[in-house]
Amino acid sequence: MTVKLNRIFSYAAVLLLLANVSLAQSFTGYNTSNYAGIYGVFSNPATAAGYRYKWDLNIIGVDVNAGNTYVSVPKSVLFNPPDTMRLNRDYFLDQGANRRQNAWEMAEIVLPSFLYAIDDKQSVSFVWRMRSSSSGGNLSTQLANFFGVNFPNPSFNGTSLSIPQVGVGAHVWHEMGLSYARVIKQGYNSRWKAGITLKLLSGVAAGYATVKNANFEATNSRNASITSGTLYYGYSEELDHWQNNTLSNIRLFQNNGLGADIGLVYEYRPDNGGFGAYESSDADDYQFRLGVSFTDLGRIRYTKGEFNADLNLQRADIDPKELTYKKNESLKQYSTRLNSYFTPMASEKTFDMTLPAAMNLMGDYNINNTFFVGVNAVIALTGGQRDITKSHALTQFNITPRYETSLIGAYLPFTINRNGQADVGAAVRIGPVVFGASSLFTNLFEKHIDHGAAFVALRLNSNMFDRGDANGGGIFRMRKRQVGCPVNNY
Repeated sequence: MTVKLNRIFSYAAVLLLLANVSLAQSFTGYNTSNYAGIYGVFSNPATAAGYRYKWDLNIIGVDVNAGNTYVSVPKSVLFNPPDTMRLNRDYFLDQGANRRQNAWEMAEIVLPSFLYAIDDKQSVSFVWRMRSSSSGGNLSTQLANFFGVNFPNPSFNGTSLSIPQVGVGAHVWHEMGLSYARVIKQGYNSRWKAGITLKLLSGVAAGYATVKNANFEATNSRNASITSGTLYYGYSEELDHWQNNTLSNIRLFQNNGLGADIGLVYEYRPDNGGFGAYESSDADDYQFRLGVSFTDLGRIRYTKGEFNADLNLQRADIDPKELTYKKNESLKQYSTRLNSYFTPMASEKTFDMTLPAAMNLMGDYNINNTFFVGVNAVIALTGGQRDITKSHALTQFNITPRYETSLIGAYLPFTINRNGQADVGAAVRIGPVVFGASSLFTNLFEKHIDHGAAFVALRLNSNMFDRGDANGGGIFRMRKRQVGCPVNNY
């Protein structure tokens, strides 16, 4: 019943995302690399201080991460979807699980962005991304079965059910940011870096729905009653006027807000790195490094759709079929119909959509300047139930062994998320091209899949245009013999 509304917002957000590109951590396994450049700024702005090259330019990048814990599909369905999806043929439900069910989607398009190293201690960056984040859940498997299997599931007829609190949030926005990073302290065998990114946010669309303290019972497929409960929901007014040409809906400098990322990095350098180092080598002259950052701090204010209202759900003799979203029905029509079915309550005409804020913890061990092992934890800061107008990051832990030179890199990320889903993936960097999937091997060997993640990027740096040297630079120019000198590669 009311959870059906949650699905509508979730599906609308996913469809909006797919129309544009087709928070877990962005570019998993690669983002903490020594060669990540502008992509490292997204996870921790402090990493840009002391960057190995004079400049780093992103042309385009795309990262998509989506999944759930309840529904899985055969891989064949992804490439050849049928007109009608049939249970236990085209999709399968996790009907016997004891855990609560969740779903998420995070994606971004990294537009032209630029990192410039002022000197060997400080850098500035301009970052530009279009992002999407949707999350929802905290739904018991029993309730998921009631709504997901032949709704309303006849096996629950005459059974009293309750929803303490479930919710969903979806958000699409632009962000443009200016970042500054510098070495704030350097000792004989240590280095501290700090960085901050200030972002101008432009909201494209957002929506949320949360049901609290609901109690209900279905007598049969055409009759049910709700004895208590409240639905809090809202979506941005732009969705009432959404145009078929998706690009025309994506405007900069509307629904403006402010955001920030801040970070700190410590490097242990027992070999006195940075004193007399040959060019391009200083960035690797640490035995290990540790980092902490707080990303996506901020929110965007939206005006609600004209007919949005919080609803008192208490009502007897409900036909559950009448509460479902109808084919070709607009959000405005659906909102109006719900308002006439239940009792509207006073609510604000605006809402603040919170960004998927996260704390990022990073560690990296240098084995021999080409082999490294990195660990990274992303901890969602808005994953609780207090704030209902939000989407939130996906808490996860990652270990990535990697091999890197200036020309190529190979990454093998091992990831586990808060839902207990474990993945083995791979990524490759060849010159200006980076591509990978953090769930590659997991999805390859599983018969049915319920989540996935992949990314691709095209980027350039100053080393690709320098004359060839022992460090493998100058892939776009003829190599010439050179004598190294103890300066940074500027």
